[in-house]
Amino acid sequence: MPSIKQVQITFDCAEPERVARFWREVLGYEVPPVPEGFATWADYDRSLPPEHEGPAYAWINPVDGAPRLFFQRVPEGKVVKNRLHLDVRVGTGLVGEERLAVLEAECARLIALGAARVQLLLADDENESCLVMQDVEGNEFCLD
Repeated sequence: MPSIKQVQITFDCAEPERVARFWREVLGYEVPPVPEGFATWADYDRSLPPEHEGPAYAWINPVDGAPRLFFQRVPEGKVVKNRLHLDVRVGTGLVGEERLAVLEAECARLIALGAARVQLLLADDENESCLVMQDVEGNEFCLD
């Protein structure tokens, strides 16, 4: 059985550029190299059929092996809770008040980028504290 070489996480969006820019700031991802034969991504975009121009963006992680993020325009809006979400792991290895302080600081940074705070889930017998948030189009994610 062949092994999977790459993973891409795809976001369905009303405004791909807005959502893509938000996640680029959150995660520190980078613009991928321009396809061969094109000077810029705008040149590449103009080479596409009109129905495919402009509605998608992609970012890559500067760390090898990390998943690529892809953002595509879809006509329908978000209706219910995500069945899959990202955990942005900012508090790994921290506990108690130290963990909460790191989560709150990152929450404040992301709110300034357009995120919304949903709910603080305090530590229990099985899990450390985490913060449930929404990105600029309402997609849930956790600060963990």
